[in-house]
Amino acid sequence: MSRYISNTALQQEEMLKEIGLNSLEELFRDIPKEVRLKQNLNLPEALSEMDLLKHLKALAGRNNNLEDNICFLGAGVYDHFIPSVIDTLISRQEFYTAYTPYQPEFSQGTLQAIFEFQTMMCELTGMEISNASMYDGASALAEAMLMACQAVKRDEVLVASSVHPESREVLKTYARARGIKVKEIGFINGTLDLEELKSAISSATAALLVQYPNFLGAIESLPTLAEIAHNNKALFVVSADPIALALLKSPGECGADIVVGEGQSLGNPLSFGGPHLGFFCATEKLLRKMPGRIVGQTTDKKGRRSFTLTIQAREQHIRREKATSNICSNHALNALTATIYLTLLGKEGLKEVAYLCLQKAHYAMEQITKLPGFDPLYTAPFFKEFAVKTPVSPEDLNANLLESKIIGGYPLQKVYPELKNTWLLAVTEKRTKEEIDLLVEKVGGK
Repeated sequence: MSRYISNTALQQEEMLKEIGLNSLEELFRDIPKEVRLKQNLNLPEALSEMDLLKHLKALAGRNNNLEDNICFLGAGVYDHFIPSVIDTLISRQEFYTAYTPYQPEFSQGTLQAIFEFQTMMCELTGMEISNASMYDGASALAEAMLMACQAVKRDEVLVASSVHPESREVLKTYARARGIKVKEIGFINGTLDLEELKSAISSATAALLVQYPNFLGAIESLPTLAEIAHNNKALFVVSADPIALALLKSPGECGADIVVGEGQSLGNPLSFGGPHLGFFCATEKLLRKMPGRIVGQTTDKKGRRSFTLTIQAREQHIRREKATSNICSNHALNALTATIYLTLLGKEGLKEVAYLCLQKAHYAMEQITKLPGFDPLYTAPFFKEFAVKTPVSPEDLNANLLESKIIGGYPLQKVYPELKNTWLLAVTEKRTKEEIDLLVEKVGGK
């Protein structure tokens, strides 16, 4: 973005003339004079560009950032490496300024990018179809809940309490307006309590919703959960970490009907929590129940490969009573980022990232649980995130670590009051052995 925008008095006069006005004052004539500000704004004296930049950098320097700090905080948003070529490519004006591709003949590049994203997400999740219009992982999961209820014609869903707490809040918000009953199922040893699930599921249940790996970092047994759901004619919905899917068996192979998730880890920066992107995949039989839009591949009248919006089942395009959702804005730029990331890494590169996360997380767990008073919260398998019991409050640990420019883990008591003095740590491929050892050294007080 340009720091300098020319706007001379002559240009202002020309613009005003174009809209039939003689002065800037006339622009605001519809605003009653009694509500207009009658004194100057309380602003400091103007600065030169050089001094202003110094001032702004000093203000920004008050924030902790990932360039100056080592990060072990995850809980849904992760510090993965982002190749520099991504920013270069997504900053091209044809991508950066593009909006919804309503006219396919003028939007072939955008449509192809979306089509490639859909294809990659299907390959990653093991599903048959994918859309490209979800805002984030939480709203994608909520849309999956709505779709399941519509498809099965039931109004109750079961959700694991090990699903991200913010996603569960979004679920409840969506459900409240649609009259859907949301029941939470607890966990034992980090994973879903199977006995509680078997007692709770019934002929009223539209879907079972789980996370893979879950918020605690543990890996659920998807085939077992899919069987329980399908035996009760309910759909099985999985919210998955796309990086983990490079190593773990895909949800599609495990019997999932709908797979959603947060795609931030695919080349998108943390950005203080957004904007990110959600992905949404399903079996082909649910095609016409899917929210958002789906790009399809075809040929034009000359036989050339081309792309078009195949399905647009929202209110703007079809009758309201037939619409599946009112998902409107398209996070295509974030989806393009994910597409470039996956293209750059390829199958083997993504697998290597996942393998490094797995190995480094397990090394960190082994080292930190050697410290007195630090014990694993569970013995279930985990991927890049794990929880430990701590002898002191995680908040105190984090405050002390920050003095050494280390961003610590997430205190689980914030969202699970029963889990007092438990700490959720995330270890991505970016963390080195030296950084992990430093974390352990500082936590151990050496």
